[in-house]
Amino acid sequence: MGQRLSGGRSCLDVPSRLLPQPQPPPPPVRRKLALLFAMLCIWLYMFLYSCAGSCAAAPGLLLLGSGSRAVHDPPALATSPDGTFPRLPLQAAPAAPLAAGKERAASQEEQSPEAPNYPSPITSFFSGSGSKQLPQAIIIGVKKGGTRALLEFLRVHPDVRAVGAEPHFFDRSYDKGLAWYRDLMPRTLDGQITMEKTPSYFVTREAPARISAMSKDTKLIVVVRDPVTRAVSDYTQTLSKRPDIPPFESLTFRNRSAGLIDTSWSAIQIGLYARHLEHWLRHFPLRQMLFVSGERLVRDPAGELGRVQDFLGLKRIITDKHFYFNKTKGFPCLKKAEGSSKPHCLGKTKGRAHPEIERAALQRLRDFYRPFNRKFYQMTGHDFGWD
Repeated sequence: MGQRLSGGRSCLDVPSRLLPQPQPPPPPVRRKLALLFAMLCIWLYMFLYSCAGSCAAAPGLLLLGSGSRAVHDPPALATSPDGTFPRLPLQAAPAAPLAAGKERAASQEEQSPEAPNYPSPITSFFSGSGSKQLPQAIIIGVKKGGTRALLEFLRVHPDVRAVGAEPHFFDRSYDKGLAWYRDLMPRTLDGQITMEKTPSYFVTREAPARISAMSKDTKLIVVVRDPVTRAVSDYTQTLSKRPDIPPFESLTFRNRSAGLIDTSWSAIQIGLYARHLEHWLRHFPLRQMLFVSGERLVRDPAGELGRVQDFLGLKRIITDKHFYFNKTKGFPCLKKAEGSSKPHCLGKTKGRAHPEIERAALQRLRDFYRPFNRKFYQMTGHDFGWD
């Protein structure tokens, strides 16, 4: 500094506090990068969380996989000018006031309420991975046989993904094409099965050929029930919507005194299982069809679900531990529904009390169905015990 040094010391004695203090070295680059990466992860997590909630709330934007429900409403069934539903064409009903009452009583296919769905937004976001596939298995019938219960029970299985609402593709919306149909399906991962259920397929003449054209390997499940009980249940459903319809006995007979059954009434015609099955066996081998007993599904749900899981090639995961019997409703319920930790029973539309029907009318109906039932037993190789 221009001063002379003596003895190796400065001629000026400057206090150390006045000298410049050494500064700590700058933080390493790795430390900065780690901090930046941590902040990026936190931001990305918050972004995905908010995005998942938005996607789940936007119909058509993301069709979720696990626990999902179809975001498309099923197309409405075409009605006649007076607002009633058409009959199934086997025999023409007589042109009389009673026939008009029967026309009003022909019930539309039930749009079953969707089961509750409670996945968290972030779980829903990640379950949207995978791809949409055409169904490998379809519950094709029958109406009021227990199809909704079977579907809800199957949805508990982690390898089953199914549409909640009934698509009605092969009977009402076939002209919309397979691309439209596939878009209704939930997303699935490798090893998972895509399913849907529409009970009216079983009685639709065109459905077997149309499903076969989609895939000859499609597995078909038919839930059947005592046709007399099924007819009364069908009538009960219609009665809940149209309290002014004629009595069950009036709708059942074309000629009460002669005991002639009116098979043009859909509630009666659906129970002619052997006739409908003949159409399906022209397009599918019997080994690709499983017939589930609606009565056994109530008495022993785990046992019947075991048969279904075997048929679908699934591991037997759904067992007795998944069910409890609800005495009020009179059928089994799930201890934990799909996507929920709470018990779940089917909606209030299930388990309705049936109206009182004349015993003589029920007996005549049982006599009418007996030969059809026996033929059905022979065709399926299983005696359902309805006689």
